[in-house]
Amino acid sequence: MTLTKRVIPCLDIKDGQVVKGVNFVGLTAVGDPVELAKRYEAQSADEVVFLDITASSDNRATMYELISRAARELSIPLTVGGGIRTLDDFSHILKSGADKVSVNSSAIANPQLIKDASDKFGAQCVVVAIDAKKRADGSGYDVYVKGGRENTGINLIDWVTKAEALGAGEILLTSMDADGTRAGFDLPMLDAVCAAVNIPVVASGGCGGISDIVEVFKQTNADAALAASLFHYGEATVDDVKREMTKVGIPARQLT
Repeated sequence: MTLTKRVIPCLDIKDGQVVKGVNFVGLTAVGDPVELAKRYEAQSADEVVFLDITASSDNRATMYELISRAARELSIPLTVGGGIRTLDDFSHILKSGADKVSVNSSAIANPQLIKDASDKFGAQCVVVAIDAKKRADGSGYDVYVKGGRENTGINLIDWVTKAEALGAGEILLTSMDADGTRAGFDLPMLDAVCAAVNIPVVASGGCGGISDIVEVFKQTNADAALAASLFHYGEATVDDVKREMTKVGIPARQLT
C-alpha cells in the first residue's frame, strides 16, 4: 500500500491568536486558531500544528484551553509544540487532547526526555523538531536552538539518528537557510535526513507556493510538508495543493 503524503498547515500562536511575521518580527494577528484549523480540516489538511511561540508559563493556561477546544472540534491529528521541557508538560498537552507533542531545544538540552516520553506515551506522540543550517564551508549542517540564534555545534545527521534511536516517532525539519525566503524547501538537507532515518520526516521552511510542495514530494522522501503563509494569506487552499499532487501521481488523501 502506498502511503499518502501529508500536507500540514502550521499555526504560530501568541496570546491565543494565530500570528504571522517574518523571522518572528512584525507579527500580525491572523485569526482564532481553532477556527483556522477547522477551515484547514474542511480543505482536507491531514493534520495541523499549533506552535506556542511565546511559550512562557503565563501563556500555558491559554494554550491548554485552546488545545482542549481544538481537540473537541477537530477530527484530524493535532501536534503541539513550544516550550515543552518536561514529562509533565507532555502529559498536560496530551491530556488536553493533542495527538503529538513537538520538542526542539529541550530535547537537545535533555535527550533523555525523548526516551522517557516515548516509553511513557508511545513513539507516535513524540515529534523532534530541528532547526538546522548549512555550514559556511559546505561540509554539512549544524543544529541551532533558541529560535535559531544559537549554534549548538551538533551535526544534524548525528542528531536525527540519535533522536530516532531514543524513540522519536517523527522528525520536523526546518531549514534556516530556506525559512522565510519562500524560494522552496531545502531539498539537499531533506535528502540527507531522509536517508539517515527510518521514521517520517516533515519538511518545513521555504514554502512559497503549491509547486514547492509538489517538488518536495517528487524530489525527496519527505513524508509531509508544512506551510503557513501560503494558507494563512489565502494564496492556496490545501485542496488546491492536493489537486496538483494528484495530477502528477503523488498519493494524497482527499475529502472529495
